[in-house]
Amino acid sequence: MRIKERKGGTVLLIIGKSVIRKDAWEKVTGTAKYTDDYITQGMLYGHMIISPYGHARITKIDTSDALKVPGVRAILAGQQFPLTGEEIRDRPPIAVEKVRYHGETVAVVVADTPVLAKRAADHIKVTYEPLPVVNSPTEALQADVPLVHENLGAYKRQKRVYPEPGTNIANRTKIRKGNMEQGWSESDVVVEANFSFSPSDHAAMETRCSLAEIRPNGTVIITTSSQAPFMVKKLLNEYFGVETGKVIVNTPLVGGAYGGKASVQLELLAYLASKAVGGRLVKLLNSREEDILTSPVHIGLDAKVKLGCSKDGIIKAAEILYLFDGGAYSDKAADMSKAAAVDCTGPYHIENVWCDSLCMYTNHPYAAPFRGFSHSELLFAIERTMDILAKKLGMDPLELRYKNAIKPGHTTPTRVLLNSSNVGNLPECICRLREWMNWNEGQRIELGKYKVRAKGISCIWKTSTIESDASSGVILTFNSDGSINLMSGVIEIGTGTKTILAQILAERLKMDVNKVYVRMKVNTQTTPEHWKTVASRGTFMAGRAVLEAAEDVMNQLKEVASCVLRAAKADLEIADGRVFLRDEPRTGIDIKDIAYGYKYPNGNAIGGQIIGRGHYMLRRMTYLDPETGAGKPGPEWTVGAQGVEVEFDTRTYRYRILKAVTVVDIGRVLNEKTAIGQVMGAMSMGLAFGGRETFWFDQYGRVLNPQLRTYRPMRYGENPEYIVDFVETPQIDAPYGARGVGEHGLLGMPAALGNSLTVAAGVPLNQLPLIPELIWRTKEGGVQNDFI
Repeated sequence: MRIKERKGGTVLLIIGKSVIRKDAWEKVTGTAKYTDDYITQGMLYGHMIISPYGHARITKIDTSDALKVPGVRAILAGQQFPLTGEEIRDRPPIAVEKVRYHGETVAVVVADTPVLAKRAADHIKVTYEPLPVVNSPTEALQADVPLVHENLGAYKRQKRVYPEPGTNIANRTKIRKGNMEQGWSESDVVVEANFSFSPSDHAAMETRCSLAEIRPNGTVIITTSSQAPFMVKKLLNEYFGVETGKVIVNTPLVGGAYGGKASVQLELLAYLASKAVGGRLVKLLNSREEDILTSPVHIGLDAKVKLGCSKDGIIKAAEILYLFDGGAYSDKAADMSKAAAVDCTGPYHIENVWCDSLCMYTNHPYAAPFRGFSHSELLFAIERTMDILAKKLGMDPLELRYKNAIKPGHTTPTRVLLNSSNVGNLPECICRLREWMNWNEGQRIELGKYKVRAKGISCIWKTSTIESDASSGVILTFNSDGSINLMSGVIEIGTGTKTILAQILAERLKMDVNKVYVRMKVNTQTTPEHWKTVASRGTFMAGRAVLEAAEDVMNQLKEVASCVLRAAKADLEIADGRVFLRDEPRTGIDIKDIAYGYKYPNGNAIGGQIIGRGHYMLRRMTYLDPETGAGKPGPEWTVGAQGVEVEFDTRTYRYRILKAVTVVDIGRVLNEKTAIGQVMGAMSMGLAFGGRETFWFDQYGRVLNPQLRTYRPMRYGENPEYIVDFVETPQIDAPYGARGVGEHGLLGMPAALGNSLTVAAGVPLNQLPLIPELIWRTKEGGVQNDFI
């Protein structure tokens, strides 16, 4: 690991230091508890029966033999439950009448043990009548294909979601900026290309797990491996009418999520299963195969990109069509297609933009958010087209990107005016990437014996298109020794965010970070709400809430101390566990002596327990205009530049990734090792997504590789050298200037890999994953469409 030295900026005591994570001890000693670790006496177990077809009518479900299995308490099958779905209510929790994807839940067995539940499930006989399958988003757009949802127009939906009844379009987001006719008239060079890749999996280490219990007083208690426990609470009310005050959701540590655990699925099934057995505690745990097939997946995409530029390489127009493979149900895919429209051009200044971003229904597993929320997907299409344009111009691809890089003073596709705070410094990222990639050496180096070394690059950006009223809250309490308890609804999903929050608090109060105790487990009844732990918003939103809570605590401490010390609050300072006079530091009082009030020698007391509170809500966000896309959907854009270097065998088409580089404008590094780890981990995911991970579908829409031995994430020992470099252009309204960076290491990796292999193989590679067989097929025969 190499990190370029960064210079400048205010020296802080704790911010920027590689503080050991608050959850480290539990995890390295094996004492950390995840959802499946919670086992109680008398707990029941659920097992799902899933569809073996991508699209079929259910003609009969016979549960008679299953009910004879000892220990079976209930079987849920064939019942009509309320439709679910965050954006469009299009999904039955358990399929009724027909199934729309391979892996859809058809029945749930509840029994005394997992073995008995599985045995009973094996005795359930389901008869299907296969139906024609919609096997890609491009196919879904055609006029003569089957409709995945015949009653699309009748579904309840959220505002600002735009399904088109009578089609397979779940949502369409439009971007109309500038004058396209003028843009094309000013373009001397025009390129156009198509891109595609199938859905894939999140492959988190911990599979999804949920427990549900309904107490006699109607209180519903859910324990779940989720990124969104407060959304679980909200949706149980919306779907099933459970009073929100009677829903308690517990989320312990989560063993990886990457967006996949932001969707609400198993929680609903566990609730229904508990209800079917009189409220008893029921656990549903996905096997690895179920986690791949049944639960929401990483979205697929078919795209068409057309760019026009002047002779000197200034981009004048962009025409873009994104067809996202939302799968059988819209869930969060409709939102992801909108997010792609918002940043549709990549990080480039283009005055004239036409984009339609569609969420398409297909007979594939439905999509959940994936690290980057549609941005690695759209950037693969944009960044490959940038290389195609550079080749047609005869221009260095890095120079083309530098010329068109988004900067302060430019506007985004949704017409947000940018400044140095909300966009950072992409040109500096590109310049540093040039150095790290040793770009002047050349893009393609012949090594002899059929081997070549090749380099590819990409640029990245992302804003977070979460709800405009998304908020985060924090509560601080003191212990008798002056240490502090920090409570936040952020989920610890492996990002180290709660450690960062402790650093932010310790920095503001000028105290030892080891005296900040962070509650890891979230309980929606007692923990302040954090909207969802998604979109690289945890540090920004919860960090702002921490700072507000710190101010609240400081004000209360000074209020009491001013009486004790007989000094004005304005003359007091707080540091090192004391409140003291700014001009006479020796005169002061320990925080531990006033955190629960102060007692005078005569017995009189003042003050009381100090409890700090803080909250933050996104400000000045707006909805997008449905016809033009104009609006402010996010607070800021994190930008960066990435590169990949490969060694390629021109005879066998096999390759080895030698080096991967990320330069990202992080605003300010809060915890160096944590930031590096986040970026490196994301880079590895991006290379695996680009180089090997995919679902292979047959003509029936069935996933042919639902096990880790056939679904191939990157394995230990297969990673290249990772180089991470940070530019620091502070985001003024963020905690200590830090920008979100949890997703950004992934975003440009598939594109950079595609560009490097295109240079190496000498043929355009516009599909993923970039396995040797695809390169061979493209090089030898140009056969690509069978990968969709």
